[in-house]
Amino acid sequence: MNEPTTSRPILRLRSGTAAIVDDELVVEEPIEIRLGGVAIAVVMRTPGHDEELIRGFALTEGIALAPDEIVGVTDLGEGRHQLEFVPGTAIDPERFRRNLYATSSCGVCGKASIDAVRISARIAPPGPTLPAGLVTGLAATFAQAQPSFDLTGGIHAAAAFTAGGELVASREDIGRHNAVDKLVGAIAGEGWPVPHPILFVSGRVSFEIVQKAAVAGFPIVAGVSAASSLAVDLAAELGMTVLGFVRGEDFNVYTGHQRVEMPTSR
Repeated sequence: MNEPTTSRPILRLRSGTAAIVDDELVVEEPIEIRLGGVAIAVVMRTPGHDEELIRGFALTEGIALAPDEIVGVTDLGEGRHQLEFVPGTAIDPERFRRNLYATSSCGVCGKASIDAVRISARIAPPGPTLPAGLVTGLAATFAQAQPSFDLTGGIHAAAAFTAGGELVASREDIGRHNAVDKLVGAIAGEGWPVPHPILFVSGRVSFEIVQKAAVAGFPIVAGVSAASSLAVDLAAELGMTVLGFVRGEDFNVYTGHQRVEMPTSR
């Protein structure tokens, strides 16, 4: 199955009346990622853009240091995919192999990958400065880029924006971090670090989201929900801006205040 949604019969109660109806659900299936013939992770994801997911996974977890190290992704069948690197690239699969599979709520689960990502992450460059009105407009644009969410209400999304607030690309997945990996895999070929400054996510801004954004080169991370303490600490350490509760005309700036131009007080 390669479709992001499917239907199941459910019993629904509305206004005191019960009825059997077909309901759209987000698809969740495993995908195995292999390196040098060794399975290094089994990730629960929503089918679609699998090659982008695997490329983004390799980049944001520090397995590959740049997009041009990855030659391609080979589909081995039955949900198994092999990362192919430039000949001569020395990578120890055991360093990145996980003892447990990554659930759709789990991002960077292995200590080796955390250490690798910290090495790959860089201090964010200065700028750009975003007017508050531009920030509040991101959420409305972002909402229009979530077709599967409209159907199911149960899928996350990640999007890249320019400094002018223009939507560059978006991807959806049942896992927040998978959506980011798919997005990074889709735009990494445009430049590395990625040439677009804003990452917008549909859920909370957690540690693994900030980590992946840092490795990819996004200086600004915004989300519709809250930020975690560790995410804020890491963003402050790397000079990144974290925005949360970006809804309507309101938002929080947790770190990197200098990148947001607030209205003058009356």
